[in-house]
Amino acid sequence: MGLFDFFKKDKESKEQQQALDEGLQKTKTSFFDQLSKAVVGKTTVDEAVLDDLESVLVHADVGIDTTVKVIDRIEKRVARDKYVSTSELDRILREEIAGLLDANSGATGSRAILDRADNTGQPFVIMVVGVNGVGKTTTIGKLAHRFHSAGKKVVLGAADTFRAAAVDQLIIWGQRVGVPVISHGMNTDPASVAYDAVQKGVEMGADVVIIDTAGRLHNKVNLMNELSKIKRVMQKVIPDAPHEVLLVLDGSTGQNAFLQAKEFTKATEVSALAITKLDGTAKGGVVIGISDQFNIPVRYIGVGEKMTDLQLFDRHTYVNSLFSKK
Repeated sequence: MGLFDFFKKDKESKEQQQALDEGLQKTKTSFFDQLSKAVVGKTTVDEAVLDDLESVLVHADVGIDTTVKVIDRIEKRVARDKYVSTSELDRILREEIAGLLDANSGATGSRAILDRADNTGQPFVIMVVGVNGVGKTTTIGKLAHRFHSAGKKVVLGAADTFRAAAVDQLIIWGQRVGVPVISHGMNTDPASVAYDAVQKGVEMGADVVIIDTAGRLHNKVNLMNELSKIKRVMQKVIPDAPHEVLLVLDGSTGQNAFLQAKEFTKATEVSALAITKLDGTAKGGVVIGISDQFNIPVRYIGVGEKMTDLQLFDRHTYVNSLFSKK
């Protein structure tokens, strides 16, 4: 890496950190305002403080089960250490949340995607799922930009053929990023689109093929059958495709994102998560709860509208940003 590349990478890293800090600002403000109220006038972490902390975590949409787990861990530390001051609560809470996220780091998987694309000679196929309105197609466009900027050849497949807007939107993203989009138009067979996209990826020596899919949950059986068919036809070209099933969730919906994750993990084998729209909500704690409860790595988080605002999820960076008070 040359000196210019080093400074460029350092600048990009600082810009991403700033975007993350700004994106989580509403969550941080709400969280620390409530946490301050919970400990005001107290010197030690007692049962009353823990009850208030539980309410703070639930309000941040960490989720009941994960909140109970965090509180239980803190109770054990208080019992072990005999005396824990409220001034230490931030540090302890940070450590326990980082510990919960420890097994589900998303950055490693994303690095593996690029490494595999370099070494196998076949494209890495990502099938993207999620209900309409969560930012699924936009996330695909930003993913394409991310890989394309890294020097990778990318092909997109517009297999959400039940919505003309989805097909058109993906084509526009392809033009913006500068990558080909395979589309058969609206009301065509999604599996056929996916097959042609993977075939095109193989023919042009692509590194990554990203397939958009329909976001309907009103009939889970039909959704399951459709996704299974898409997988089968892609496997005619690449036997182990898709290599990743990425579920996109809207972080601003809080507990509804939990319900969507529950339904989609029943409908198909989700292997990674992208949580979007964290910049517009005070519910950033949903990342913690979903990662913990579903034991599926959060691969990406969306913290803004720019193409570069879809970031690799790194648990340490996320927790540090969440607890920074600037």
